Amino acid sequence: MNSTATTTDLPGGLWSLGDRSVTRFGYGGMQLAGPYVVGPPKDRDAARAVLRAAVESGITHIDTSESYGPKVVNELIREALHPYAPDLVVATKVGGRRDAAGGWPTARKPDELRRQIDDNLETLGLEHLDLVHLRMGDATGPVPEPVEEAFAALVDLQRQGIIRHLGLSNATAQQVAEAQAIAPIVSVQNGYNLATRGDDELIDRLADEGVAYIPFFPLGGFSPLQAQALSTVAERVGSAPLPLALAWLLQRSPNILLIPGTSSVEHLRENIAGSATILSADDIRELDSIGGRP
Repeated sequence: MNSTATTTDLPGGLWSLGDRSVTRFGYGGMQLAGPYVVGPPKDRDAARAVLRAAVESGITHIDTSESYGPKVVNELIREALHPYAPDLVVATKVGGRRDAAGGWPTARKPDELRRQIDDNLETLGLEHLDLVHLRMGDATGPVPEPVEEAFAALVDLQRQGIIRHLGLSNATAQQVAEAQAIAPIVSVQNGYNLATRGDDELIDRLADEGVAYIPFFPLGGFSPLQAQALSTVAERVGSAPLPLALAWLLQRSPNILLIPGTSSVEHLRENIAGSATILSADDIRELDSIGGRP
């Protein structure tokens, strides 16, 4: 199959990741693997159909990782979309692996990173990777620790032409600054959503610098009271609550790129439609109060 994107106006418009222009509404492939992100999906054909529907909707940014499955999601992306459309950016992450118990141990030594890059190239069927995020921290979240050795190893691969653009994931603001002192980055991928607002200052700084911010778990972490507040606004504007939270993210800052995941074509379409909801200043102030921002 030759994957071609259908021209469509997606919510949020476009953003430049280095020399690549992508839709701000993208797709994250994590949910295409089996339970707990281990093994194959129950229905492989359905998983491939979601990927094709994403591209047909106009999405030009797909997020993945060799650790999803492991290998499973990358293989599905290749089966569904290879050869890739010229405007499609497939971004991946390195810095961790899966163990036999389904855990997520770190793996950031230079030789470990090189093996992960080679595995991504093989399973995705690529000669180079458009965007690689170095995942810092661990499964509990960001951890203050040096970034230089691991990031420099990826910079070396970038100089060799194996990686085009670099980013960080699960990183502190200090680690982002340390990496930027070594080489340019085009994106940061951290946990952030309407209810979890710890990166507000980082998002604003990166926006000023022209660096994308890509929130993972964009729809998680709502307490019952926060969920009720979201539902109240959603009912008023005629939207489902969770897609409305995606719309809020797109309007939070122009450098925010979305990668909501789903294993359902119908759910994908609902997310796209809901993200297009235009929020008034009053709506935004009410939603802002959910995460505690003044």
